Amino acid sequence: MNGDVLSFGSAPYLCMMGLLLFGRGADFFSTWVATPNLLLEGNPLAKKLGWKLGSIANLALCFGLAFWPATALAAVTASLLVAAHNFHLAWLMRSMGEEAFCHWFQERMVESRLPLYMICLLGETGATALVGVGLLWWCPEDSKASAIGCGIVAYAFIVLFYTSLSLWRLRRKAA
Repeated sequence: MNGDVLSFGSAPYLCMMGLLLFGRGADFFSTWVATPNLLLEGNPLAKKLGWKLGSIANLALCFGLAFWPATALAAVTASLLVAAHNFHLAWLMRSMGEEAFCHWFQERMVESRLPLYMICLLGETGATALVGVGLLWWCPEDSKASAIGCGIVAYAFIVLFYTSLSLWRLRRKAA
């Protein structure tokens, strides 16, 4: 974990590749369960790429990141946390259908006060980020725990960023 670059095909490289494929695969699968047509996808680039090009891009990302163990562990951590986040409401999105869920969610947003929503979003992402910051603060910089802490902080930022982006698009559309 000291910043070394792994050799392509080595046992540690293949281990990192396996972890990355599992983590990114979990993110992909959870997204497909929640929004098979990508109607509810918050990441505009992922939405634009679609499933085929997105799969290729993610495979290339896994091959590339597997060379750097700390970066790979951070990416796996963030990917698995994003998958968990997706699965949280995926059952509801799938059972209602993407369009019905989108409409239902938009109605809830219109009925809610923006400051309350933002406080809840910041509470969720801030509390999550604090766990990662704690690991970064107390663990050696070149440790696996530190890499996992980076992944947790990255996940919190991802949720905050893409949720805020979706909220901004939703409010702009409603105006």
